[in-house]
Amino acid sequence: MRSKRDYQGVLDFQASHLKITNEYYARYEAISGILDETPRVLELAHRDLKEELERQAGANGSRRRCEFTSDTVLRTLIAQIIESESLRGIVVRIDDSIFLRRFVRVYDGPMMDFTTLGRLKNMIKPQTWKRINEALARGAVRNGEIEGDRLRLDTTAFETNIRWPSDSGLLWDTYRVLGRLIANARLIDPLITDGKRLALRKVKKYHTGIHRAARRKNIERIALKQAYSAMIAKVEDALSMASTVAKRLLRSHRSVDVAQWLAEDLEHYRALGVRVVGQARRRVLQGETVPNDEKIFSIFEPHTELLKRGKAGKPIEFGHMIHLQQVEGKFITDYEVFDKRPADHALVDAAVKSHRKLFGHPPQELAADKGFYESREKIAELAKRIETVGIAKKGSRTEKEDEREKSFLFRLAQRFRAGVEGSISFLKHALRLLRCFNRGWEHFEATVGMTVFAHNLLILTRGDG
Repeated sequence: MRSKRDYQGVLDFQASHLKITNEYYARYEAISGILDETPRVLELAHRDLKEELERQAGANGSRRRCEFTSDTVLRTLIAQIIESESLRGIVVRIDDSIFLRRFVRVYDGPMMDFTTLGRLKNMIKPQTWKRINEALARGAVRNGEIEGDRLRLDTTAFETNIRWPSDSGLLWDTYRVLGRLIANARLIDPLITDGKRLALRKVKKYHTGIHRAARRKNIERIALKQAYSAMIAKVEDALSMASTVAKRLLRSHRSVDVAQWLAEDLEHYRALGVRVVGQARRRVLQGETVPNDEKIFSIFEPHTELLKRGKAGKPIEFGHMIHLQQVEGKFITDYEVFDKRPADHALVDAAVKSHRKLFGHPPQELAADKGFYESREKIAELAKRIETVGIAKKGSRTEKEDEREKSFLFRLAQRFRAGVEGSISFLKHALRLLRCFNRGWEHFEATVGMTVFAHNLLILTRGDG
């Protein structure tokens, strides 16, 4: 049976003489205490991890005991977020630190490699991280560490790890990926393409030429269209070849696992490539304006959404919108990740309902920016349940609305609202919630949940509001 935790400790090491180092130790020891006092957190993580841990323990038919527990995995992921490290970086850092070894509870045993940590990390589902954060919040309420009198809301963008999505770049990505997969299929069956080859160098030349020409102001549109037309024709040839190779792999090499995986990958990228070619034809050759909802911005992160949030420094972002709700003391009581961006004002009712579920009552004060304003009727409805609704109106105001926004309580609410901007900055720059380096929508969601969890643990250890 897979154990959740290793209870065997080791002798303590000598304390540091530096105040900053002892504060660093104290922070991790406080986090360790919170995790031990909230066993529900480990139970939830263990449900997702135990199957993979058992598989590793029984690898190659052995019956050996796996060196790592669910507790170790959870603590290692927390350390990765707090230390702002990659998977490679955190395993090296823990392996080289007596204190961090004690925190993650590997002690003097072997530390897991980063590939093992990556597989285990991906086992924890985004829904599990959501429940883990709920368990931590309920524990904080039960212990009187957070209060629900004040609530502030805000949204931010979390970017996917993609380059700027030009049509030529997407076409080249499609061609080179299909080329790599077809080359791998040729290793299984050298005759699978009937001797046909892909012109990788030629298509790369098309991509480079289009990229350079597009930056010149005096470039003729006809010449650019001709280059695009030739490139699209080559990509369509690759799509046709990929379809043929996938069918032959499944028909003639069904018993080979690698062949099945290659066929699935070929079909996956072929389907995305069809969309890429379609939008390139519409935009470049036919001069049509393609709605953003119909576009694909990356074949590696096809879930990516284009976001325009009116930011002067970054008018366009590629990723997804995150909604955060935070109480006094900077604890994030709930969060939501959206595959398609909703209007901010549509999030207010769900946030108040979530707050009531956690604390047993609505907040006395609700603060948010102008994006959360819907109508004066909505503000009046909220005012029946909430004493101070600190949401300013866009545009012109009536005398009564102007009086409301100049009141002392409203101004206090707006000052409170501004505090969430600092928390978002901390999430992005200290805890790496700026760009997601984990591929896929599910892992994107899980990264947000894991980062919010680490943030809340740090907040509970500070206790300074």
